[in-house]
Amino acid sequence: MNYLPLSIDKKDMGNTFKPFEQDELLLEEEVRKDSHLVLYNDEVNTFDWVIESLISICNHDRDQAEQCSLIVHHNGKCSVKEGNFARLRPMCEALLDRGLSATIE
Repeated sequence: MNYLPLSIDKKDMGNTFKPFEQDELLLEEEVRKDSHLVLYNDEVNTFDWVIESLISICNHDRDQAEQCSLIVHHNGKCSVKEGNFARLRPMCEALLDRGLSATIE
C-alpha cells in the first residue's frame, strides 16, 4: 500500500508551485466591491409613489419596498439595491426620471 507524505516540500512540487500574486488579490477585492443604489428622502414624493417605483424599477416585493421607504423617511437615505455599476445605472436613471433622488455609491 502506498502512503502520501504528511507534508509536501515546495521543491517536490516542481514548477507547479505558484505563490499568490498581489494582482490576483486586488482583482478579487475589486470583484467583490459592489456599488449601492441609494435613495434619498425628499418632501415631494409620496410613500405610495416611492413604493410603486421600487417595485417596478428595482424589482422589490411590496414588503421590501415599504421597509425601504420607511428607512428613507426616517434616516434620510437607504441603499435600495446592490450590484455592479453597469447594472445599477439604468435603475438610478429610471428613479431620477420619476422625480426621486437617487445616486450610485
